[in-house]
Amino acid sequence: MNFLAHLLLSGSPATTPHYADRVVGNFAAEAVRGRAGLLAYPVAVQQGIQLHRFIDSFTDTHPVVRRSTARLRAAGLGKWAGVVADVGYDHLLARDFARYHPDPTEPLPAFAQRLYALLHERRHELPERLQEMLHYMRQHDWLTGYAQPAGFQKALQGLARRVPSAAVLATGAAAFLAELPAYEQDFQEFWPELRAAVDTISQVSNKA
Repeated sequence: MNFLAHLLLSGSPATTPHYADRVVGNFAAEAVRGRAGLLAYPVAVQQGIQLHRFIDSFTDTHPVVRRSTARLRAAGLGKWAGVVADVGYDHLLARDFARYHPDPTEPLPAFAQRLYALLHERRHELPERLQEMLHYMRQHDWLTGYAQPAGFQKALQGLARRVPSAAVLATGAAAFLAELPAYEQDFQEFWPELRAAVDTISQVSNKA
């Protein structure tokens, strides 16, 4: 899953112990490697890093996600199929955010601004490259932009420019949107299972 899903799955300010720490860890995990990197953070932030890793592992091994990535490989995305699926799922999550957000009173733009503010306040705790990325994410409102096909396409085009040998990602949005009903079905099947798995491990973590 991509940024929006990870941030949403971090929990709720009202119900999640050490919520801000968990958000920071979940976001920082994009650039935290190995056990040494994990242990460099306070325990509450470590829980967010571990949550991120759990989400990635659950997603990468789930049969529904593998169905999506197989379809994208067949469309010519090769080894980048998983990246397109991650960003494509964020597109579907953003597009129908009210359906998936546990708090129906908080629309996507408000959620995005709240999370940008939280992460900006604690940006000094993030790896350096994420501090820079957060600046652009906030400035250009990536999270809200995912809701539109143009924002989805722009996200993948940006990755295609930044990552060596990833030029094919520039075609990823078109491939995903060409078979959109199939990916919508995949996401609608997958998201409740991911949500339930995260809720289960979060309950265990909160009791620890």
